[in-house]
Amino acid sequence: MAPDVQSLIGGAVQTLMGLAISTGFLLSLFIGFLVVAGFTKLRQTGRASLVVRNLVDRMDGERVRYLQPAARSGLADQLRTPELLEQAQSAEAGGPPAEHSAES
Repeated sequence: MAPDVQSLIGGAVQTLMGLAISTGFLLSLFIGFLVVAGFTKLRQTGRASLVVRNLVDRMDGERVRYLQPAARSGLADQLRTPELLEQAQSAEAGGPPAEHSAES
């Protein structure tokens, strides 16, 4: 082979080795950070702990009572809010829609 081809192949091999080493370093750095960050989750939980994972940790040993699927939870009609009713009334009257300020 010609010396030019050998230097070209050597440069390609060195480039690939450099990419592999830097990729391995970044991957090990990322995995190491995730492992260390995962250790912060291994704290004592309970009522006196500063770590609250869910609301059951703050309850006094009470069991969570869920609603039955058929339980009535009140009326919730999202299409009849005061804002939408106001817009509908102004549209029926033929006036421009009511402008709301950003403060309200």
